[in-house]
Amino acid sequence: MGQAPKSVPSSVNGWSAEYIDAQYQTYLTDPDSLPSDVRAFFAGFDLALANGSATGGAGSGGGEPDVQAGVGRLMAAYRGLGHHAAAIDPFGAKRPRPDLLELEESHLTEADLDRVVDAESLFLPAGSRLRDVVDRLEEVYLGPIGVEFQHIQKTDEREWIRRRFEEARGKADLDKGDKAHVLEQLVNATSFETFLQKRYPGDKRFSLEGAESLIPLLDALIEHASGQGIDEIVLGMAHRGRLNVLNQILGKTPEQIFTEFEDTWDGDEFVDDGGDVKYHRGYSATRQYRTGAMVHLAMASNPSHLEAVGSVVLGRTRAKQRLRHDTGRKKVAPLIIHGDAAVAGQGIVYELLQLQSLAGYCVGGAVHVVVNNHIGFTTDPADARSTSYCTDIAKAFECPVFHVNGEDPEAVVAAARFAVEYRQRFHKDVFIDLWCYRKYGHNEQDEASFTQPVRAAKIRQKKPVLDVYAERLVAEGTITQHDVDVLHERIAEALDAAQKHAKDQPRDPTIDPGSERWVGLRHGYSFEPTPTAVDRDTVREVCGALGRTPDGFELNRKLKKLIEQRGSLADADPDQTVLSYADAEILAFGTLLLEGHQVRVSGQDSRRGTFTSRHAMLKDAKTSEEYYPLNNIREIGDPNTAHEPGSPGTDGRPRQARMCIYDSPLSEMGVLGFEYGYSLADPDMLVCWEAQFGDFVNGAQVIIDQFITSAQVKWERWTGLTMMLPHGYEGAGPEHSSARLERFLQACGNENMQVVYPSTGGQIFHVLRRQVKRSFRKPLIIMAPKSMLRVPTSGMRDVYEGTFREMIDDPAFEHGGGDRAGVRRLRFCMGKVYHELAARRDAAGADDVAIVRIEQLYPFHIELAKELVARYPNADDIAWVQEEPHNMGAAIFIHDKFRRHLGLDIAYIGRDFAASPSPGSKKMDRHQQEQVISRAIAPEPTKAEEKPAAVARSA
Repeated sequence: MGQAPKSVPSSVNGWSAEYIDAQYQTYLTDPDSLPSDVRAFFAGFDLALANGSATGGAGSGGGEPDVQAGVGRLMAAYRGLGHHAAAIDPFGAKRPRPDLLELEESHLTEADLDRVVDAESLFLPAGSRLRDVVDRLEEVYLGPIGVEFQHIQKTDEREWIRRRFEEARGKADLDKGDKAHVLEQLVNATSFETFLQKRYPGDKRFSLEGAESLIPLLDALIEHASGQGIDEIVLGMAHRGRLNVLNQILGKTPEQIFTEFEDTWDGDEFVDDGGDVKYHRGYSATRQYRTGAMVHLAMASNPSHLEAVGSVVLGRTRAKQRLRHDTGRKKVAPLIIHGDAAVAGQGIVYELLQLQSLAGYCVGGAVHVVVNNHIGFTTDPADARSTSYCTDIAKAFECPVFHVNGEDPEAVVAAARFAVEYRQRFHKDVFIDLWCYRKYGHNEQDEASFTQPVRAAKIRQKKPVLDVYAERLVAEGTITQHDVDVLHERIAEALDAAQKHAKDQPRDPTIDPGSERWVGLRHGYSFEPTPTAVDRDTVREVCGALGRTPDGFELNRKLKKLIEQRGSLADADPDQTVLSYADAEILAFGTLLLEGHQVRVSGQDSRRGTFTSRHAMLKDAKTSEEYYPLNNIREIGDPNTAHEPGSPGTDGRPRQARMCIYDSPLSEMGVLGFEYGYSLADPDMLVCWEAQFGDFVNGAQVIIDQFITSAQVKWERWTGLTMMLPHGYEGAGPEHSSARLERFLQACGNENMQVVYPSTGGQIFHVLRRQVKRSFRKPLIIMAPKSMLRVPTSGMRDVYEGTFREMIDDPAFEHGGGDRAGVRRLRFCMGKVYHELAARRDAAGADDVAIVRIEQLYPFHIELAKELVARYPNADDIAWVQEEPHNMGAAIFIHDKFRRHLGLDIAYIGRDFAASPSPGSKKMDRHQQEQVISRAIAPEPTKAEEKPAAVARSA
């Protein structure tokens, strides 16, 4: 009996023969680890084998299998396939019934229906007959909830869902008060939509009509969550039904919403082209539920790019969990509401699900609710996806799915409760697929019958869920018709009064978008220098940690020199050029940690650094044990315990903060959205996202355009997120050269972000520290040259005494070393190309050339630019020099600034207009670069005239 019985079919639930054999081996050695139905299944076959009746399999002439084995097979079929025939269609359409649900497929007949069978696993009493089993299976698995869970590989998860669902018979146990509460929510939700349609028929609102059961679903989910230990939920959703959710679930008042329809509010959101449409806005509030529990709800602001907000929700949740010391990830949970077309069609959903179990990104599971109206704008499901369900992506990550009929509000409540309990128990994502419909077209002015005429006709004839449920409660005696009428009258009067107030006394539709953590931070930008220098003793302490490893730790021999060099930085002559970009960055992180600022860095290859420059995490060459030098400067402060950063350690010194650095999955859009969301919660933490190559930022463009560059003016949401983007022309081809600087500059306005291209390590050090030391928060976009990451460009005096400089005058003239009056050619540039220009200028002896660096492109320091130009009164050849093509980089931006604010129409020196960032040939790229340098300074000197490269000393 070492193999599974031969009559076990390989088609049950799609199990392969190999899988069945493996399960049978488990049954033989550890039967208690298997679900009871699986145990019964194999036990029945063993019995049949012992009786000699199952040797030949079905139809082989060897006899029929044991009845109990057939019962096990039938149960397995319903549990695995019942969802296909569940009554979840809101129009009552019968769905195809799988053949395996028929008795004969389990080798059972009508004659067996009165046989007494073991139905303990279905929670049926002893003495139950087969017909009782069938009735119970039909009730549980073919009712208004169709559950998918058999794709989950972990037995404990599958068994928990099975037991919980079957014990509850797929229902919620609601008393009269619960049912009345559900009805009241449906009355409020329906009345709200009806009122808006009547009073504002020309306004888009993306009605919830046809999916009103979303409101009792969310209410039940949150209320049940409060009893499961959750006291804060971060929500994200698109625009369908958003106004209703804001009103009914988050408590945004009708007066506030009607004020937006009336357009009578004169708040700051309308200044400088700010604000956003009403169905994109976020909101937050603390709500008290019937149990008395208080739950804080935060709805993330969301633009029209549907699924993008999910990443923001997850990041914000993770940050809140850290701030709340929620190490078990049980107190703060994310709730993401999708549309059916979007959840199936947008790849970011896969990216986010991939994060659920990763150390740097897990949030303990998200609850996903899909408002499934079976249409995407005008696109039918047959044209929108290749899968049976819009939620089939969940199966790739072994997440359970509860498909529920939106026309059954009590089933909707049950699904919500099942989902919350699963999330809290197993810390995984879970899906609720709410089958409903859309009463109107994509918006209220759209004619749905143009593209879905048959469905539109059915919808026009359909009775609203409110009416159906009210009739049901009246018929069963839960309430009276008078009770229903009173509810309608009460909400109608309240909505009328709210509209009147909105017209006469407008209510601010917004809320303070920050929190107590943002108190004291200004909103506007300032060029006022920020003290960011660090004393030598602090730097020495950081260097000491960077230069040591634990006893017995075997460091890769190729890293020993780097580690020694970093350990000795504080001992170098302050004026000796020893500091590279990579060294400066790691010192900036370390000094911030000692000052109590948490640091989070996330991106592909971030621990080592794509260009082998960072080495924030070291691995033992023999054991692969991980070691983080920056988390071993001092005794560490753990934000998840009482030992906060800054509290005294055992040695009496303040504890340091923690460096959180993660190698992300190969995802740009999802991970950048996550980090943006994370940054919204904590302005005192340096949150960085790093692109592996600068051009990898292309994959995250939606997050940049829809959130990072515009959130300040659209929603008054501030962020100190730092984006670190490798950039520079080094012959690596078009896709590894440009971080698309021009796209960021084109999006600059309203002092919405900072765009910098530092030319030295000292500048990197200060700009990173400045990000959390300023009295305001703006996104920081850093362009950083790949080839110079490990090249010394600064002395340590820059660290001890300096601060970030938006523009840097030519060192050859800045300290009186050169004759400014003799300068005829003035070159403005940025970043890496400065060092090439300075090296050529020095090699050619071109003393009439001055090179000025613009380190911060935006906000552009106009007064400083004027001052720098005035320092060279005889310069009659002023040009902007860049290595990017003319239509890329900063050329167009810089020319506009000089023309409008300085009255100068400066020349351009750089590559011509191009469709691609750079040529694919390294030889051609170097040829073009030489042309740029030669035109800006002088032709390349001959070998006899050539002087040593000045990259290191020219800074």
